[in-house]
Amino acid sequence: MIRLIVNADDFGLCQGVNYGILDSHLYGIVTSTTMMMNMPGTEHAIELAKAHPALGVGIHLVLTGGYPINQDVPSLVDEKGAFLRLSAVNSNTGEIPWKLKEVEREWDAQIKKFLASGLHPTHLDSHHHVHTLPQLLPVIQKLAKQYNLPVRANGLFTLPKIKSFTDICLLDFYGDSIEPNYFERLPHYVADETTVEVMCHPAYLDSFLLENSSYHVQRVKELDILINSDIPDGVVLG
Repeated sequence: MIRLIVNADDFGLCQGVNYGILDSHLYGIVTSTTMMMNMPGTEHAIELAKAHPALGVGIHLVLTGGYPINQDVPSLVDEKGAFLRLSAVNSNTGEIPWKLKEVEREWDAQIKKFLASGLHPTHLDSHHHVHTLPQLLPVIQKLAKQYNLPVRANGLFTLPKIKSFTDICLLDFYGDSIEPNYFERLPHYVADETTVEVMCHPAYLDSFLLENSSYHVQRVKELDILINSDIPDGVVLG
């Protein structure tokens, strides 16, 4: 039997995303989500999470979108005080612009803000998967241990010296090429007795999403598939 966790990223980004994730849970197969703590829709997401406790909620650590919670993190921000874009990471050398102490301080503040809401986190992952960058491994290792939280796997591999949220995490439920029968095909390429996370990004369109994310219309397609998919034999939602 394959245990499947369908996790919706970006909870808290805006109300369109929040309602899309909630409906994907209430009427579809989403079992889990991870919340951004620095976005306009964060407080709305907290209210929805408290009203629907069957939806597991983790923390979507942010380093590449919006503004930091901390003020004194100069290596993390641009001249306007916003987080640097992911493109600030040198794709050829892997060189990062961030100081690890500032990353740790900012992510710790995001975790503390989540805990202050009264919610209990299921796990950690990150916006744009930056927690999987080798240079940031010491930070995510320390925070995972400090708060005793599992962490999203890096695709088919778990991160060293960290309790993993699942055995593997599939990142291919994304973009224009998603097939409506995606979940029906899971038993054909996921081994039996595996715990697998499928990352997704369902949403309804609103003005904030259209203006602040290049990945917007595709989220509506994801929402439709997540609401209308059946789980095949040999797979159980976890």
